[in-house]
Amino acid sequence: MDKDHYDELETRSAAQREAQLMAGLPGQVHHAQRNTAAFAEILAGVDALQVSSRAALARLPVTRKGDLQARQRAQQPADPFGGFSALVRGAGMPRIYASPGPIYEPEGSTRDYWRIGRAMYAAGFRAGDLVHNAFSYHMTPGAFLMESGAHAIGCSVFPAGVGQTEQQLQAIRELRPVAYAGTPSFLRILVEKAQEAGSDIASLRKGLVGGEALPTSLRDWFQERGLAVYQSYATADLGLIAYETSSREGLVVDEGVLVEIVRPGTGDPVAAGEVGEVVVTTMNPAYPLIRFGTGDLSAELPGADPTGRTNMRIRGWLGRADQTTKIRGMFVHPGQVAEIVRRFPEILRARLVVSGEMANDRMTLQVETAGAPAGLDARIGEAVRDVTKLRADVELVAPGTLPNDGKVIEDARSYR
Repeated sequence: MDKDHYDELETRSAAQREAQLMAGLPGQVHHAQRNTAAFAEILAGVDALQVSSRAALARLPVTRKGDLQARQRAQQPADPFGGFSALVRGAGMPRIYASPGPIYEPEGSTRDYWRIGRAMYAAGFRAGDLVHNAFSYHMTPGAFLMESGAHAIGCSVFPAGVGQTEQQLQAIRELRPVAYAGTPSFLRILVEKAQEAGSDIASLRKGLVGGEALPTSLRDWFQERGLAVYQSYATADLGLIAYETSSREGLVVDEGVLVEIVRPGTGDPVAAGEVGEVVVTTMNPAYPLIRFGTGDLSAELPGADPTGRTNMRIRGWLGRADQTTKIRGMFVHPGQVAEIVRRFPEILRARLVVSGEMANDRMTLQVETAGAPAGLDARIGEAVRDVTKLRADVELVAPGTLPNDGKVIEDARSYR
């Protein structure tokens, strides 16, 4: 570590990083095929040696959390991980966690298994700091993610967990931690309760938060009270995906993952800057998830971070990609809209808008197209009926008309 960066990986050239990622990708795909039953099936027939470019990676199927959960349910109790883990129980798998669902996740034995130390360092955490860790230590891995990262840097950790606010304030007052890890909402509760009780928690000067969005207004509220709070984007299955730096310009992607932004309901990468679903390939051999769909929406930011970190940047959390909607008793999902779009090369982008009131729904497929041939709207309407079994109006609009918010299905109905 130098003063400003966690390691030299953060400042290598973009070309060098891409070359190293692509050099390691075939081996990771091959490892997943050979050492996990799930990817042996999902990637059956794939020549791993040929998966050495982003274009080749984009041809592989996306595995989403629902797929993971379904495989876990089907294979219990024989394999609670659904065939995705390359670990075996014992010293190499010190803990197993249960996230809501439940979804079971293994922990590997490597130092800073989830790679959170990088995010903590960017947030100003340093060796010798005492970290007040207010993530739950019960079943879920959030607290252990943060603890492993803190230990990697050389911090001490107070395992506060959640709840028992008065006792937590007492511990902060007496132990004088300088850093906080947890959700932003609980940090606000601690600060407000301390103000009400006249409890001195001024030792807290910095924080790394996750599990929830951190609105700019709340970040500014913390700053006004002497707390520099940064956000992390991590999941139990993937570990750290991206993290905030002192530039406050989006989130920098972690060095241990490969991130794509794809059109919701598909595995097709979108143009740079367009909002889509975050899909992650992790280089973790213990849990080698290939093209794992997070269900979160974001978009790539241009350029490198002003702090000197050169990896891809994303805008942060912009909503959820699963926009499945029930219309006239039928479920319509983004994949069906994508299927309609694939049938017509004239379509640039599409958005299905559901309006009216419940039980009196109206569907309108808004389609961006340039120089549409006569009768295109009628043919698209027939495709909508074929794919969804429902009728829809088709509205042809000029390129660039639809908002760049990642929405493929917009539910604009009145629920009053």
